[in-house]
Amino acid sequence: MGQKRWGDVWRHVFVMVVVLVYLIGGATGAAPKKPVAVPFGKNYMPTWAFDHIKYFNGGSNIQLTLDNYTGTGFQSKGSYLFGHFTMQIKMVPGDSAGTVTAFYLSSQNSEHDEIDFEFLGNRTGQPYILQTNVFTGGEGNREQRIYLWFDPTKAFHSYSVLWNLHQIVFFVDDVPIRVFKNSKKLGVRFPFNQPMKIYSSLWNADDWATRGGLEKTDWTKAPFVADYKNFHIDGCQSSVDAKFCATRGKHWWDQKEYQDLDDYQWRRLRWVRRKFTIYNYCTDRKRFPTMPRECKIDRDV
Repeated sequence: MGQKRWGDVWRHVFVMVVVLVYLIGGATGAAPKKPVAVPFGKNYMPTWAFDHIKYFNGGSNIQLTLDNYTGTGFQSKGSYLFGHFTMQIKMVPGDSAGTVTAFYLSSQNSEHDEIDFEFLGNRTGQPYILQTNVFTGGEGNREQRIYLWFDPTKAFHSYSVLWNLHQIVFFVDDVPIRVFKNSKKLGVRFPFNQPMKIYSSLWNADDWATRGGLEKTDWTKAPFVADYKNFHIDGCQSSVDAKFCATRGKHWWDQKEYQDLDDYQWRRLRWVRRKFTIYNYCTDRKRFPTMPRECKIDRDV
């Protein structure tokens, strides 16, 4: 066999090896499993202003209502150390300035951990702002804000958190919009031993929510209504006193392919950052003259 023929063979073998490595282990990440649609009462219960929550289709759908008397909210029945948590929400339509629709996880002590989605309402015709934040050991100040690539008041969209020992990923319709990696080796605390409950609420925050509080809630537009369905939880349930997940390593979201995003997910995340990001604490040199340590490993800069 001639030298040229042998070169072609080896090139072919090399390409096949590269493809196999990619398929077997090179593409570390994987998309979360499809959430299971379950009724509200399976995983959640109201926490305040019970009369401002309405139930439809046997509890498969609910509405939260905010008026000039009160907002309302609910929480998970259980506490969780790691998992995949999803809700489908249709935001308050029309003039929603001053209102906040929140979906978040939080532990129950002073040095609490927290993972936040906060949807900040706006004047009619102006887009919603989605703010995310991560608290570790009671310290937050990690705000990021984006515009969404769709109108969240027109239809239901999925909002999800994937949380394991390696990373926290925020998803919108399976598109990663933020990642917070475990940067313990850099001296950054990471939520790993404090169980969290899942919460959601609709409330008035016109002292800060819209243009820093310049736009106030127009109560002539009340009541404000947000719609919910598909209350999926797939997590390691534990008591609030538990310090570890007894079944660690046995869930799908604990496996190697969920320790990082894959190449496609990183590309989607870069697309969100490039097209829709309006604030990122990692690049705010007025607040942080020295860039926070986790920003580089999170690929925020």
